[in-house]
Amino acid sequence: MSDLDAFIAGLPKAELHVHHVGSASPRIVSELAARHPDSAVPTDPEALADYFTFRDFAHFIEVYLSVVDLIRDAEDVRLLTYEVARDMARQQIRYAELTITPFSSTRRGIPDAAFVEAIEDARKSAESELGVVLRWCFDIPGEAGLEAAEETARIACDLRPEGLVSFGLGGPEIGVPRPQFKPYFDRAIAAGLHSVPHAGETTGPGTIWDALRDLRAERIGHGTSATQDPALLAHLAEHRIPLEVCPTSNIATRAVRTLDEHPIKEMVDAGVLVTINSDDPPMFGTDLNTEYAVAARLLGLDAAGLAALAKNGVEASFMDAPAKARLAAEIDAYTASWRG
Repeated sequence: MSDLDAFIAGLPKAELHVHHVGSASPRIVSELAARHPDSAVPTDPEALADYFTFRDFAHFIEVYLSVVDLIRDAEDVRLLTYEVARDMARQQIRYAELTITPFSSTRRGIPDAAFVEAIEDARKSAESELGVVLRWCFDIPGEAGLEAAEETARIACDLRPEGLVSFGLGGPEIGVPRPQFKPYFDRAIAAGLHSVPHAGETTGPGTIWDALRDLRAERIGHGTSATQDPALLAHLAEHRIPLEVCPTSNIATRAVRTLDEHPIKEMVDAGVLVTINSDDPPMFGTDLNTEYAVAARLLGLDAAGLAALAKNGVEASFMDAPAKARLAAEIDAYTASWRG
């Protein structure tokens, strides 16, 4: 382990773009697959590495949904959620906004109230036992259409779990226009939730403009194509609209060809607030520490630069001001101690 890797390993962090089911470790996925032998998902953790090799974004969605199908009851939900927090604690992640897709579970027969109770129980246990603060982004699986949007908005607004802070939109972008989801985002925003849709990962900057104008996005998930439009970059920088950047994910889903071609440096050079995230870490063979190491290489960062990047995640989060101040101070203290 290099000195910089060691610094990253101990650096307190926030993560803002990481998916619930997509964070299931090989151990948990194999256990779930063994419990549900009718699934095509391998039960051997080593075989999962091949299973999680994606031809393109469409194949990634196909594999992702096969793992979603392993979450069939409230105990599966609670187990997964708590184990995700355990993995986060090992990486010194203090706070995470976990993207959750309730529709994927409720349509498989898990009652909505039981689903919410399971994630909330895991959230409280994770905070008291592991020191990880979890918050939720309930997202619409865009490929499932307006039925999924209605169900997601209903659960978010009517059941409104204590940990819920935002409303999102995931899944494929191609063939799934953002504007059709405007009424559901309007409803969520009226209920006090923040807007954080995915946009511009596998489509052009027009999708990002749609997310900003129609969905009133406060952060953009991925936003990889933003660098194709200088006016968009300037808008994001001027209005301090963060991008949730997930470098390894973009390579795994073929949204970007190679890491050396990743547009993160152009984003930073344009003055955009960039945060680093892992998206679906076990599926992409990564974790948040690895993503910080990737960012360090692509951006030429030292320890101080990585600490500043970690503080971007704090600034862009939906923590309240005192919590932001505490975590920022912890990052500063850790960095000062490291230099000392």
